[in-house]
Amino acid sequence: MRETETAGRPTAEQIERLFVGSAPRHTRGEVARRAGVPSELAQRIWRALGFATPADDTPAFTDADVEALRRVAGMLGGELIDETTVVRMARALGQTTARLAQWQAEIMIGAMLGPAEAPTDKELADLLAISRKLLPEFERLLVHVWRAQLAAAGTRLLTTTDLNTETVPGRLTLAVGFADLVSFTQVSRELDEQGLAELVENFESITSDVVAAHGARVVKTLGDEVLFTAPTAETASRVALELVDAIRDAGREVRVGLSYGPVLPIMGDVFGTTVNLAARLTAIAHPCTVLVDPGMAEAIEGRPGIAAQRIRRRPARGLGMIQPYVLRRS
Repeated sequence: MRETETAGRPTAEQIERLFVGSAPRHTRGEVARRAGVPSELAQRIWRALGFATPADDTPAFTDADVEALRRVAGMLGGELIDETTVVRMARALGQTTARLAQWQAEIMIGAMLGPAEAPTDKELADLLAISRKLLPEFERLLVHVWRAQLAAAGTRLLTTTDLNTETVPGRLTLAVGFADLVSFTQVSRELDEQGLAELVENFESITSDVVAAHGARVVKTLGDEVLFTAPTAETASRVALELVDAIRDAGREVRVGLSYGPVLPIMGDVFGTTVNLAARLTAIAHPCTVLVDPGMAEAIEGRPGIAAQRIRRRPARGLGMIQPYVLRRS
């Protein structure tokens, strides 16, 4: 039966059945009623997950959606979390998995389908067949990596949470770094679409590898720029210096700005003056140079193999005059 399903061009129903398990057959009101969740809350969760709101009489939900909402009802009924937390967690899950799914789909399509011509029905059918074989293993891997990332996040929290009473409540003391590709705008004009995509992916992959190797965290990537955090100033310093070398070895140049101080973590991102200062330092840094703020310079003083040299004060937009230091290996 499965062979005949993928013999021709895959249909939306076949794709839905493969990844979700069944075709949509419940309306908004039915899925909320069957799960025992208020209709308004079910709609908020659905929107937070990143899905469009269907019409009231449109069968847009599957049996798996009903079961998922039942699990939510169980958490709410057991008073483990409240509705606000449920919606926030749904938004985090939706935004993260949407990017993950799109990214993985692009990787598979790029690996199996030629970029020059439109795929044939057979190529699409083969892609669906391979996805069917890989799906169980990817699903197990996803759960394992998610749990491992939760453990890593908890460990980072323990590392960065201290007993310093001067720390503002709700904030963490972290080292924040921005890494910016030099001359990206000019280079992007010289490359075709494929070359530009390879440049961005190579930059992101090198940065992610270097950051992860030191136990730091990539917060987000913006094409030619990466924002990362580290629990200590020393860790961030070693990440920055290694990153400069790694990008230079790849034939490109990067500039890095580092700042150390309190940050406000929101939705996996970080905000505050410390983040802004790191961005301003990046903007005034020369190619293949790492600039740090006085907090970083003080925190790494005496650390083996690294040193910060004071340079002249510079104006920084929105922050007035700042005192940069050049980070070097000693």
